[in-house]
Amino acid sequence: MFRINDNFTKLPASYLFSEVARRVNAYSESHPGADIIRMGIGDVTRPLCQAAVEALHKAVDDEAAGETFHGYGPEQGYSFLAEKIARYDYRERGIEIDTDEIFVSDGAKSDTGNIGDILSTANRVAVTDPVYPVYVDTNVMGGRAGDLGADGRWTEIEYLPCTAENGFVPALPVNNPDVIYLCYPNNPTGTTLTRRQLKAWVDYCREHGALLLFDAAYEAFIREEDVAHSIYEIEGAREVAIEFRSFSKTAGFTGIRLGYTVVPKELMGLDEKGNKIALNGLWRRRQTTKFNGASYLTQRAAEALYTEEGQRQVKETIDYYLENARMLREGLAEAGYEAVGGINSPYIWLKTPGTMTSWEFFDYLLNRYHIVGTPGSGFGPSGEGYFRLTAFNTHENTRRCIERLGATDRK
Repeated sequence: MFRINDNFTKLPASYLFSEVARRVNAYSESHPGADIIRMGIGDVTRPLCQAAVEALHKAVDDEAAGETFHGYGPEQGYSFLAEKIARYDYRERGIEIDTDEIFVSDGAKSDTGNIGDILSTANRVAVTDPVYPVYVDTNVMGGRAGDLGADGRWTEIEYLPCTAENGFVPALPVNNPDVIYLCYPNNPTGTTLTRRQLKAWVDYCREHGALLLFDAAYEAFIREEDVAHSIYEIEGAREVAIEFRSFSKTAGFTGIRLGYTVVPKELMGLDEKGNKIALNGLWRRRQTTKFNGASYLTQRAAEALYTEEGQRQVKETIDYYLENARMLREGLAEAGYEAVGGINSPYIWLKTPGTMTSWEFFDYLLNRYHIVGTPGSGFGPSGEGYFRLTAFNTHENTRRCIERLGATDRK
């Protein structure tokens, strides 16, 4: 009989957000009248901006006529979108990125998970802790993680704690990993690193020959001057870093799916014979083999975001969510909670009250106050004792959430 990939059997039975959804659905079925405020999974609530909607309608009309119909597109994305990305996301910030270094996809989650296809299974991996679960789980699937220990850590992954004790700033690795994942602004803690702090990571990777996988999915939320929007703002990053971007949180594309990955042409890895190989070509080969490209419709919608009107509308949406984040941050402080994030990010990372575990706090808020968040332990061992709330709801629901939390008996 055929064999399965045994690495999948090592994973916990349920993905974090699937487990959250399962518990909430079960509660809703048994309490049909409960007025649940969902502040857990980071899905957006604002509609697509008008510029994108109009572009989608036009693109649909294109598909209805033979002379403008588009079938299979280029797997790495249409040039009309890559050119806009290169200009507005990079060159206007003083960063030189060529269009053939940009790979448009169906989202940053897919790309951060699939990037392991072009990397050796022998690579040693380091992640910040807490961490977006996809980074860890896909390395488990790829055979790089070892076994799950009793402490909740995988034996072959180096965990870099981000806790209140170190100001949520991870220390550089000590075990000389080959691949390092960073996400800033951070999911789940909502914290950031300064350019100087990021420079230390780039310098480390250059010195140790490590690959930096930099998830910049939340860069549009940055409002402070000393926080980099791209890892390529840091000198030397093109030699060591791959950057992942997403239109999901910036433009509400969670449902229609679009993101992109930047792989600089000078970024090199070693084959088994010690020869240097360009990762740009490997990722292109992977995408052209296993991906048919994002839809023409979605890419036309993204192109419209780079117009003057589109940029204005996207900023309005981001400002809306940041106002929610401000209300959460200030409301939690008034209610006596310890929390970080929510300044350059849509996420609030709060300390659970007393000795409550993160799942106990999840059940407590759901059962007593009908509020849904995400238990910190689902993001890694250092997430225990913390809880994530998101700003991706309406102003009205955010205010109601704060009112309920302010009434919480935390003794």
